[in-house]
Amino acid sequence: MTGSWGTVLTGLVPLGLVVALSPITVIPAVLVLQAPRPRSTGLAFLAGWTVGLAAVIAACVQLSHSLSGVHKSPPEWASWLRVVLGAGLIVFGVYRWFTRDNSSDSPGWMKKVATVTPARAAAMGVALVVVRPDVVLICVPAGLAIGTAGLGLEGDWLAAAFFVIVAASTVAIPTLAYAIAGARLDDTMRRLKDWMEKNNAALMAVIMVVIGAMVLHNGARALGWL
Repeated sequence: MTGSWGTVLTGLVPLGLVVALSPITVIPAVLVLQAPRPRSTGLAFLAGWTVGLAAVIAACVQLSHSLSGVHKSPPEWASWLRVVLGAGLIVFGVYRWFTRDNSSDSPGWMKKVATVTPARAAAMGVALVVVRPDVVLICVPAGLAIGTAGLGLEGDWLAAAFFVIVAASTVAIPTLAYAIAGARLDDTMRRLKDWMEKNNAALMAVIMVVIGAMVLHNGARALGWL
């Protein structure tokens, strides 16, 4: 693995994890497994979620190419954007922490997820990626990291696929586990859902602050501040 590959993949892991560990990612994935046809509905949701992530990260990588060129070194504006995004994530995380008592329940629309059909689950998986600002906010620095690393077309595809695998992991793990184990996991999934619903704001706050600090640190280091 070259130094460039190592740097890119190391930077993509925490960005993918902030998407993967978000309660708004995990809870719907668990809820669709309580639908009338849990296996097909869960797999459809996973497919939609993966396609949505792939489309957004591809758009962000292409935008990075258009602005800076594939074979150039990372431009200064990309480092400044990381600083701004990192600071924004920290501020949002702090806000979520201090307002966590006002939002202890999951959004109301989630209560309807357990009744969706496989077709609607697939569409919902795509929509949950596209309409969530936190996912887009994370895909932007991920796209910058890939598009400004000079990995070439094939390298960009592989790096983007790696990011999607990490970001989709918490949807894929329960879905594939249920496809194998079936109803034996019902109680475990229900307990996980209940716990994340009660703690979703606090979890989101901590994740946002930690990842924001990482993104901010990378941007500051690229600008020579550290």
